[in-house]
Amino acid sequence: MEKTNLNIEDLLKREEAFHDEWALSEKVEDIDVIRIFESMLSFENKYIVQKMGDLRGKKILDVGAGLGESSVYFALKGAEVYYNDISPEMGEFAKKLADRYNVKLIYLIQPVEKLELETEVYDYIHCANLMHHVPEQDHDYWLKTMSNALVKGGKLFTWDPLKYNPAINIYRKIATDVRTIDEMPLGFDILKLYKKHFTKVEHKEYWFSTLAIFFYYYLIKRYNPNKVRYWKQIYKENENTIGWWFKPLAMLDRLLFKIPFLNRMAWTITIIAEK
Repeated sequence: MEKTNLNIEDLLKREEAFHDEWALSEKVEDIDVIRIFESMLSFENKYIVQKMGDLRGKKILDVGAGLGESSVYFALKGAEVYYNDISPEMGEFAKKLADRYNVKLIYLIQPVEKLELETEVYDYIHCANLMHHVPEQDHDYWLKTMSNALVKGGKLFTWDPLKYNPAINIYRKIATDVRTIDEMPLGFDILKLYKKHFTKVEHKEYWFSTLAIFFYYYLIKRYNPNKVRYWKQIYKENENTIGWWFKPLAMLDRLLFKIPFLNRMAWTITIIAEK
């Protein structure tokens, strides 16, 4: 899938260095793979797993898999998982995480832009919080490559932040140390490219009134947004900690997103595209 130029090479170096540093700051024993996929705040992950169905025997390419939580979870469910990330240190962390959960992964440590993917190999491709790291000029080429790597009827699962919500954009301006300078949240226009390369595309948005948890972290818990990754912290919550006020907001979001165009104010978009 090689398609690079000098600017892209510079970007890839920044991404690799950033994610190497992130991996070195984490501890394997702090990662609860099950909670990340099954907690009451795991909206995107639970939706994707529901749509995937029985994973036994499925061949999954997990692109930009970072610490390896999703790869390990899919392997626990019986899938043959190909872990990919740009960062060698992330790959080493994922190996330790896989060992902790006693599963095996196949490792592809390369920028996705340089992956040599065979055609019609994978049942599913999973990309969590990756698409907004792909340069906009490469979106079309990237989606075409993912489509080619899927078997007929195979599915691409992605979820990423949207660019419209003002509260999230304020957060992004504050939390500069826990994200890369090159990432760009998506707009709804990206759906046109998905539809260009896939026969069926569906999407679902999450987080609107529930974004109150960011204010809770900042104003009440006093978490420094440049020290604590809020989008990782949410998986540590449960009904005992915030359920009494958060669950009603989750119900409210489901109602609000039925209002036309309000879903554009969501934090994330989950896209499922079938070849």
